Amino acid sequence: MRIEVFYIAGCPNAQPTVERVAGVLKDLGITAEIVQLPVSDPASASAIRFLGSPTIHVNGVDAEPSARTFNQFGLMCRTYLEGPRSEGVPSTGLIRQALLEALSPREPKMGETR
Repeated sequence: MRIEVFYIAGCPNAQPTVERVAGVLKDLGITAEIVQLPVSDPASASAIRFLGSPTIHVNGVDAEPSARTFNQFGLMCRTYLEGPRSEGVPSTGLIRQALLEALSPREPKMGETR
């Protein structure tokens, strides 16, 4: 499993996000490295589908299912909806869901092979 936390310089939510991911990994008994990657220019932001800081990708997929079709990439802060509130750090539930989804086998899509 590849876990990447993308962030912009000075983001106050980057380290708390890494810590939250580490906590969920521990709770689930998953051993995986968390790779922290700075994003410093708009071209890189577009190339990696960076929706703002911090962004978590698990096996190359955004951790937030509802954001996977978004295309507003750039060097900005990111918020995550948690009920009626917006938070700068994704919830443990969102992270847990992304990690479990990455562990679950799925049927290949048309034209895809396993």
